[in-house]
Amino acid sequence: MSAGRDSLHLPARAPRPRPEDTGVCWERLLTAPRPFPSEHLQAAHELDLATSLVLAMPTAAASLDLLVDDRRIHPEGALVLGALLYVAHHRDGAQFWWQFAAGGGSYTAASCLSLLHRSLGEFLDAEVWRRQAETLAVGPRPPQRVLEARATLLPSGVLAELLALCHEGLDVKLPPRLAAVVHRLPVDCDDPEYGELPQVSSTLVRDLAG
Repeated sequence: MSAGRDSLHLPARAPRPRPEDTGVCWERLLTAPRPFPSEHLQAAHELDLATSLVLAMPTAAASLDLLVDDRRIHPEGALVLGALLYVAHHRDGAQFWWQFAAGGGSYTAASCLSLLHRSLGEFLDAEVWRRQAETLAVGPRPPQRVLEARATLLPSGVLAELLALCHEGLDVKLPPRLAAVVHRLPVDCDDPEYGELPQVSSTLVRDLAG
């Protein structure tokens, strides 16, 4: 896989949704609550926030389209698909696609994997991915593909709700209609470790916006 690096840095330098999109107070929602009482709960909260910000990126929809329409490796699309699966509570699928993205050079995906393992109490694996994220962050950066910035992948009200759940320290989840869209994705049953792996569909971006 090619050595690349996505442009999202977690959490402070992540692109933020524009306040005029919804009228909500994004600054309040992006302000972390008091620290959580355990390391794994803190990691779970940080992962919730990270995935919400990935889905709010203005290039998220274009990244998913690249994953559908091009045979080359697209870590940006795999990062977004992993985030979608995570908030739809398909955690094994999210881990697979984040590993795919990290293998393609995604610093953010490696960071998400570190947080995922830490949230499960798997601290040795978490440290491996933390070090991998650091390596990718300082590694050579090839020319970046220019992606089209569109309307957000998810409705802005849904993005605000995900961030509100994060701010309250609650588990992030998609609304039932959007979760159903993700759970209807075609699956590949050939992976011996992860079992059924959701694959991106050609209609996914449209179905999420519909």
